[in-house]
Amino acid sequence: MRNPVRSAIVSGILAVAAVAAPALMTRASAQELPANDYPTIARADYVYACMAVNGQTRAVLEKCSCSIDQIASILPYDKYEEAETLISVGLRGGENVAWAHAPEFQEKVKNLRRAQVEGELRCF
Repeated sequence: MRNPVRSAIVSGILAVAAVAAPALMTRASAQELPANDYPTIARADYVYACMAVNGQTRAVLEKCSCSIDQIASILPYDKYEEAETLISVGLRGGENVAWAHAPEFQEKVKNLRRAQVEGELRCF
């Protein structure tokens, strides 16, 4: 014979556990993950370009994704964006590029290049 009080207590505990468990897991998972200040489009652009150079396979997708994650762990997005902009301007050439060769701008590009090398070493 079942004890109705005991059954009600067990049901209540299970109900609380079912509600609390996802919240606790989310909190724990969020603490384990690094801050993500890179927009999805920036990560996707990087992976797309990386795959265009290295191949269109699942293995390369994983390596390229790993690489941008490594870069993001080293370089904040605003620094990444500045360096990418400087590289883009430098590729265009012309008289507007002279300012991009200033030491402070070159240091920003070097920081991105170092982060990219770290991503390649860890992921490829």
